[in-house]
Amino acid sequence: MRETIFDGYAIGIDLGGTRIKGVLIDLQSGELVQQLSVDTRDGNAGNWKQEIREMVSALKQLSFDEVKGIGLAAPGIASADNQMIINMPGRMQGLEGLNWQALLQHPVFVLNDAHAALVAEAHYGSATGHSHALMLTLGTGVGGGLWLNGKLFQGNANRAGHLGHMILDVHNPELDITNVPGSLEQAIGNATVPQRTFYKYNNTRELVAAYRQGEPIATRAWLDAVRQLAAGLASLINIFSPEVIVLGGGITQADDALFGPLATFMDIYEWRPKGTAVPIKKASFTDLSGSIGAAVCSVKTFQFNQTV
Repeated sequence: MRETIFDGYAIGIDLGGTRIKGVLIDLQSGELVQQLSVDTRDGNAGNWKQEIREMVSALKQLSFDEVKGIGLAAPGIASADNQMIINMPGRMQGLEGLNWQALLQHPVFVLNDAHAALVAEAHYGSATGHSHALMLTLGTGVGGGLWLNGKLFQGNANRAGHLGHMILDVHNPELDITNVPGSLEQAIGNATVPQRTFYKYNNTRELVAAYRQGEPIATRAWLDAVRQLAAGLASLINIFSPEVIVLGGGITQADDALFGPLATFMDIYEWRPKGTAVPIKKASFTDLSGSIGAAVCSVKTFQFNQTV
């Protein structure tokens, strides 16, 4: 049963490196009243700021009632008061420290994009009705979020839930963007496919297609990535004991090629003292999860805390 927040409408924006996605949602039902999408054009800071300003204005005009709140999901770490992104090095010029309330002339709740995706799944999707859930977003990198005691757990400095940066191989000489070796992100993220396949494949889509054809290098690389994902999930289950794990992101489009071998490896690695496996579900939402979650956050800020 879906949790009712209250009646009304909210706007959610997901600022991604490739696309900016905006939604106007009915908060009670989670229904998408309207959705908009434009290119981000990263590298020209003025462009995406203006695009978001215009998108919010258009969505306000399409609302049947007063907009209760505006939320924004973006890569990086949000400030302690969820007013801005304070850490996003290397790309999205102009994002760090941007005063969104001043830009949009409206209070804006800002949070990490994977956190926002989890909020969407907890309220309207695959984690609905659960008090304890984990989500991993499998894409270019691996993001994540923790839903503990019915709340999004952001932790100290709002950096909790970076599940992709757990260490699986401490002897790996390569460090990921957080300076840890052998991370889950390195094991299965789309960005490392060339290195993991001796530069035979460029991305996960190519890798999975070749795996389905039985190509040896693809088979080895893909199954090893899924095995490491299973090991990571088994570790997270031992630490957090969730009721459900939700997997989202572009890599989950592999469907049975992912979830089939993953189930086999989970049978090997998962500790099941009561004989019951933790369900692993595909996310209900795809590219709109961040914007939907951001919309929810904008009006229900009391669900967030830094301690559990």
